[in-house]
Amino acid sequence: MNAPIYQQALGAGFLRLQPEVQEYFSLAPGSGSFGVGEGVFDVVGCRQQWLRPVLRLTAGEQAFFPEYGEGVPFRIENHAHLDPYGRSSLTARREIFFPGRTRIFQDTTSVEEGGAGTRARLVDYVGRYRRLVTDLNLDVTAEGRLRGVSEASRLFLGPLRLPLPAALDAKAYAEQWWDPAAGETGRHRIQVKVIQPQLGLVLVYAGRFDYRLEPYPSGSSSAGFLPAHARPERWERRS
Repeated sequence: MNAPIYQQALGAGFLRLQPEVQEYFSLAPGSGSFGVGEGVFDVVGCRQQWLRPVLRLTAGEQAFFPEYGEGVPFRIENHAHLDPYGRSSLTARREIFFPGRTRIFQDTTSVEEGGAGTRARLVDYVGRYRRLVTDLNLDVTAEGRLRGVSEASRLFLGPLRLPLPAALDAKAYAEQWWDPAAGETGRHRIQVKVIQPQLGLVLVYAGRFDYRLEPYPSGSSSAGFLPAHARPERWERRS
């Protein structure tokens, strides 16, 4: 099924999203286009200085990073595609332009078909090696904003599947909406907080951005197409 994966997961709730948010999450494999967002994070990164050396060790995963800044420009690309296992997916690649260093933060969200009478669920594979995997629990607010909470994280290390206990697991709380009062014609807004019970706030980013669709080069619009620069180092089939 090549319907947008967020529509599959939300069902009728998808139509309660603000129209601009619906448009943002409406990319589907084989559409011939990808999304580009450009804007500024009011805040982004790790506020806790004592935690930054630890995050520096994991920065190569392109999932967490040790920097923190305010008023930091960023760019995001969204690519809808089928992953190598045939699952409808959305790969996001973010470039965060800290002074003197650009950080990449990437992930692929794939849809897992539900059984009879159950809704499809989304599974998020985080980082360049897609080793950290979480379930996404989605909801739509009364104002039409999209809210998401990551649940039940696990690590895939070679043949090992390691569920993270609740005491160690970090949860991401995300909200995205359209702000008609921002800029001349309105802008998208997003805020995300990653909280670990023992460490507190591990990562935060919040900002606003403009969004547009751009066509893929001719001959690159098949459902399985994903540009080379957006592909991970490895794919993970397990969920």
